[in-house]
Parts: sequence; structure tokens; C-alpha cells
Amino acid sequence: MKKLIYALLLIACCSNIFAQKKADKEEWQSLFNGKDLTGWDLKISGHEMNDNYKNTFLVEDNMMRVNYKEYQNFDAKYGHIYYKTPFSHYRVRFEYRFQGNQVPGGATWNVRNSGIMLHSQSAASNGKDQDFPVSLEMQLLGGLGNGPRATGNLCTPGTIVDMNGTLQTAHCIDSKSKTYDGDQWVKAEAIVLGSKVVYHLIEGDTVLTYQNPKIGGGFLGKPYDFAADKVKNGEEWAKKDGTLLGEGYIALQAESHAIDFKNIELLNLKGCMDKKALNFKSYYLEPDNSLCKYNKK
Repeated sequence: MKKLIYALLLIACCSNIFAQKKADKEEWQSLFNGKDLTGWDLKISGHEMNDNYKNTFLVEDNMMRVNYKEYQNFDAKYGHIYYKTPFSHYRVRFEYRFQGNQVPGGATWNVRNSGIMLHSQSAASNGKDQDFPVSLEMQLLGGLGNGPRATGNLCTPGTIVDMNGTLQTAHCIDSKSKTYDGDQWVKAEAIVLGSKVVYHLIEGDTVLTYQNPKIGGGFLGKPYDFAADKVKNGEEWAKKDGTLLGEGYIALQAESHAIDFKNIELLNLKGCMDKKALNFKSYYLEPDNSLCKYNKK
């Protein structure tokens, strides 16, 4: 009898340890299959959704590439490619590298300039001639070999944020990152916690933090407005001035300089937080117990 009790206790103990390890194991999901653009919608200014003008977005060697090989001139063809699913609380990580020279016709401030848009409006909701989505842009800049040039910055098309309790109205705010010259790969990550706080990380270092993202502040800074910048339903966006921005889409940017992306992965931080559920995760930060799964009795 004593041996049986000991065996049952051992089984119970091992089961609890296994369950805890399962709850602690991070389940990162790949957003990019490395083969094609399945799961993504693209929008290029002046074109309808999913019109991949001159193959701006393509897949080669397990990379998602923003390329301008077929362009003679950039001609303000600002583009973005959007993952199909919106998120609110998550970590997204990826690697990027700039390539070669800027396509002719790109603005001087767009040399080795791209970004990942967070809490973005969808591709479908963009106006045909809209250059940028309403979003929080984690701006990616490559060094120019002539001095400091931070990456992991913040730009705010149609949005405003707080930093250390102060409302920030500048369109772009530099991070405290190092400069990355040349065509080297750089690891980047954003930690996005709804409408509370966002962290930008470069090579594992937190380089920028901001709070309370909201719609507002004009589109690309005052005196510009949503309608003037050809934002679809611009008047309706303007009415949302001051509204907290707590969820949206993830998009990668095409802004006249070739750039490669790879290893694009996301860890959802919103899910079942009932410890009795089969799919409970200890690292979730926002509950959605409608997703909980339980053993059938």
C-alpha cells in the first residue's frame, strides 16, 4: 500500500511539473513562411490592394525582400505589406538588412530608411493614394558611414504618444540605439502591450519606450491633416483625436531603399489565463478566457 501511495504521489508531482513547463514554454509563431507572401496583404500608393507594382515585394532565399530592380524612378510609390491578423498584446521580432543604393527619385531622408508599423490600420482601409497607414512606426535606419544614426526610432503617422508623462507631438523621435553601418543584419523586436506601453529593442537592448498611444496630432504632424494626406475617411479619423490605440495590424514598409526581412516571429501575450485550462500560459499579460480549452469530463 505504501508503495502504491508513493507511486501515485510521484505521478501527481511529475504531472504538475510537466504542466508547469508546458505553461511556461513560449509558443512563438512564424508570420512568414519563407516561400511566398501567403497571409499578407500589400498596398502601394496609387494602386489597389494586392497590386504588387513592379514586384516591389518578393520572396527569395527565405527572405521577404523590398526590391526596386524593375523601377526606373521611385515616383512616390510608398508601400506596406500587412500581416492578415490584428493583435493587441504581443512581442514581434525579426531581422533586417539594407541593400545597395537607393532607387532614383527617393527622398534624401529615405536613404536606408524603412520600418515596421505597429497597431496599424488594415491594408483594405487605406485610401488608393494614401502613402502611410495610421500607425506607430518603429523606424529602421541604416548608418551612412558618416556619424551616428539611430535605429528603432518612433514615427507617428496619425498618432501621438506619451513619454515619461509628457505628450510628444514631434513626428519622429530618435532612440538611443547604436549605429549600424553597411549591409549587416540587425535584430529588432517590439513589445506591444495594448494601449499601455510599447518597447523598441535593437540587438536585445531596449532603445525606446513610450506610453498611451493615441490617434491624433494631425497626420504627419501639424498643420497637415488626415484628409489632406489622402487618408481614406480622413474626416472620421480626425474625429477620433485623442482615442487610445490598443490594437491593429503589423506592416513592413517599402520606402525607396531595398531592404530584406527574415525570421519574422510573434509571441501573442493575450490568451487564456485560467490555470485550470489546457492552454493556459504563464507569460500571458492580457486575459481572453473565451479561448480557454478544458479536459472533457
